[in-house]
Amino acid sequence: MAEILRAEHLNKYFYEPEPFQVLQDISFSVNKGEFVSLVGKSGSGKSTLLYLLSTLDTKYEGNIIINDVVVTGQSQNTLAKFRNENIGFVFQFHFLLPEFTAIENVMLPALKLKKYSREQIEEMAMDKLKQMDMQSFAKKPSGKLSGGQQQRVAIARALINDPLIIMADEPTGNLDSSNTKIVFDIFQHLTRDNGNTIITVTHDPDFAHKADRIIELVDGHLAK
Repeated sequence: MAEILRAEHLNKYFYEPEPFQVLQDISFSVNKGEFVSLVGKSGSGKSTLLYLLSTLDTKYEGNIIINDVVVTGQSQNTLAKFRNENIGFVFQFHFLLPEFTAIENVMLPALKLKKYSREQIEEMAMDKLKQMDMQSFAKKPSGKLSGGQQQRVAIARALINDPLIIMADEPTGNLDSSNTKIVFDIFQHLTRDNGNTIITVTHDPDFAHKADRIIELVDGHLAK
């Protein structure tokens, strides 16, 4: 399997209210098409690690390599472009614009990338909504959708630029069991059939154990 992401000796410190090392010598790699769950108790550092891997947090020691590109030490502008092209984000809170329709929300990252015309982007967005079985809600304001529907729209938005990696932070944290299953099935389809790579932080042990691999953090260390 081809390696898509590698973390080398990551250390992360917080300095407020007092100095504290939240991640200690974290090294691992993830292969293309792998579905990985990051687990650990609250405060173990898993969300902090995800934010480092996603290039949103650049204050750390060590190296992160994504798709053979060393992202450590790159400028904020370079990283913003890299993220938009290579990483899709799904959060516990979907961060959809409630007054925008579902399809308008999905289109936003592609409009920002400026690779395609608005008409092409609208077509791409509808295709992603179809993958989520949400095409019939395309013109509905996202604020009028249920929680599970909003999360599916958020996943479609994460996919619009055909990212190499999807980073998800508690993507089922606000969902009931039936919607959690829908999200898991979507993630499994994306890795097995589309070749996407997914790294997700989760508190849900059932969700975690269905992934291809679990990476567990204990007090900022990788569990042995």
